[in-house]
Amino acid sequence: MLNDTLFSRREMLTRCGTGLGMIGLAGVLADQDARAAPPIDPLAPKAPHHTARAKHIIHLYMNGGPSQVDTFDPKPALATYQGQRPARIAGLRTENATVGLRPSPFKFPRCGQSGLQISEIYPHVARFADDLCVIRSMYTDIPNHEPSMFMMNSGHVQALRPAYGSWLQYGLGTENQNLPGYIVLCPGLPVNGAANWSNRFLPGIFQGCHINLPVDFDPRTVLPFLQNHHLSAASQRRQLDFIQRLNALQTERRGQDALLDARIASLEMAFRMQTAAQEAFDLGQESARTRALYGLSGPGRNVFANNCLLARRLVERGVRAVQIYAGAGQPWDTHSNNDNSHRQLALGSDQAIAGLLQDLTQRGLLDETIVLWGGEFGRTPASQGGDGRDHNHWGFSLWLAGGGFRGGMAYGATDEFGFRAEEKRMHVHDLHATILHLMGLDHERLTFRYSGRDHRLTDVSGQVIRDILL
Repeated sequence: MLNDTLFSRREMLTRCGTGLGMIGLAGVLADQDARAAPPIDPLAPKAPHHTARAKHIIHLYMNGGPSQVDTFDPKPALATYQGQRPARIAGLRTENATVGLRPSPFKFPRCGQSGLQISEIYPHVARFADDLCVIRSMYTDIPNHEPSMFMMNSGHVQALRPAYGSWLQYGLGTENQNLPGYIVLCPGLPVNGAANWSNRFLPGIFQGCHINLPVDFDPRTVLPFLQNHHLSAASQRRQLDFIQRLNALQTERRGQDALLDARIASLEMAFRMQTAAQEAFDLGQESARTRALYGLSGPGRNVFANNCLLARRLVERGVRAVQIYAGAGQPWDTHSNNDNSHRQLALGSDQAIAGLLQDLTQRGLLDETIVLWGGEFGRTPASQGGDGRDHNHWGFSLWLAGGGFRGGMAYGATDEFGFRAEEKRMHVHDLHATILHLMGLDHERLTFRYSGRDHRLTDVSGQVIRDILL
């Protein structure tokens, strides 16, 4: 009844404007809203799809793209064919023009009981050869930084999908309600900036939290504007409780709102982080021996080493995903001076990475923590400008350790020159599917309904590579 006037069913449908079509659409939208709405506490731990081997991931992101033939994929044939461009690789195009093949100047000794070959520029990491699962047959879609960074982070070459750290929080929640579940440690910003760790269409509480810290940082000022210097903790708690009551009234009147829920959760976390973040980021709590393990006791200490130790402290406190970028921009992008640059970049990260692996092992954390090393793509075995290497999406290497991956092995292979993945090729979608599997998630079931369809990290492809699992 409207305005005290009775309507027939036909008149009511007519006045709906689009009649039955609008009623049907309303039902569809209601169903979408119901499926997309997060739980009351979006960060609460959730049951995995199956038994998980890993709880956390630490991603050592060598942004810019390290050269596989100078790090983890030895290719002696490059010396034999130096300066030549054999027919089988002549048609492989990359972003820039390259000429003849260029051998690596580095030796590749056999390391550990497994005899895994690792470049001499990583002597500390080589001590953990029996823990490393080196993938030598990775490939991706486009030889440009921006789309390849998006692909490695979110499974799509455009800024359209949530980062995998956001997916992990959405699917599993977090074990520590006082810290963000997805933390990005990077001095400055890499290519694409914060879009690399965006939540996109997932609720905002799942976005990565970027933290940029100098070597000598004050743990009390890790996050700017976090401390409230005007209200006591008790006053802030009363203020938040009052706001929460207002939010509850809004929910009763208007129904659940995913964006509002995310903002509420963010405010609550910010309040708790005033003390939790300060404690988690206080490296002064670590012993001199532990700091030395990471290379933080001498003149060579750097931000990357700081961040490796912070990553261990964060996963120890239940943070789900931690990314450590090698630096701002794309430090591994060696279009020129490739050899010296790789030597220096490895020198600045080698001890810290080994320290992280050892620290996780001795604390019993490596078994439940995936450590991933690699860039968005590799580099060409062919020369660019005489002393450089161009981007190479056709084939590249990365390695994983802990969390259920088999150690002391190399999986797949590139051609004899290290240009194109040929044996047991592994796409980024396969990498994501395998990581999700070890975290207890089925990549085909981890979906979020948005814009009329179910989306997932691996899009419409990807398979779990079981040959590299324990």
